[in-house]
Amino acid sequence: MAFAWKASGLTYNKYLSVAARTLRRSLKDDKRLAAERRGEMELRFAKWTNGKQGDVKNVSEANAASMAEAASSSSS
Repeated sequence: MAFAWKASGLTYNKYLSVAARTLRRSLKDDKRLAAERRGEMELRFAKWTNGKQGDVKNVSEANAASMAEAASSSSS
């Protein structure tokens, strides 16, 4: 017998994400806010050149900027 999440076409990580979000939304406000803050994640990266660290950038912002740049160059 297959797992329900697998049969519905979800990956295990996506299933865990949906289950965690559902659980957080069912909590009372004070507990919910604390749980949501724990679930937030911010990833940063820096490009190193010649042994020196470059500017530290947020991954999601850099990704959005590169996608917007790619979309504007492909539509031109």
